[in-house]
Amino acid sequence: MKLLAYLLTGIVFGIALTKGEAVTWYRMQEMFHFQGFHMYGIFMTAVPTAALGVWLLRRFGKTADGEAVAFPPKQFSKGTVIGSLLFGFGWALTGACPGPFYAQIGAGLSVTLVTFAFAVLGTWAYGHLQKYLPA
Repeated sequence: MKLLAYLLTGIVFGIALTKGEAVTWYRMQEMFHFQGFHMYGIFMTAVPTAALGVWLLRRFGKTADGEAVAFPPKQFSKGTVIGSLLFGFGWALTGACPGPFYAQIGAGLSVTLVTFAFAVLGTWAYGHLQKYLPA
């Protein structure tokens, strides 16, 4: 049953991204060139929504299913900065980050399969190289 809920949530998320035009390469380029407000408006809605969700999780200390939630403090890491830069460069070049590229594939933008393939390759490489990366 949980799998069905996750599937339906993903479908609704994909439809929302598509209808909100958050899956078009042109919208991404518009954002990165500071030529349009559209994507910034989406982010300015998403950030407070996520902040509210995190606040509720911290406030009640458990999920809707009753599972305990912990937010352990994390140390600063150079790897986070390096990973963020790689993520940003990839996003700017392809017009997709992990959420929207599933919606792009679902919308029939087959060129996104290349982005997906490299995301999988990058994940695989990270898994194998993690022990050699700075902490």
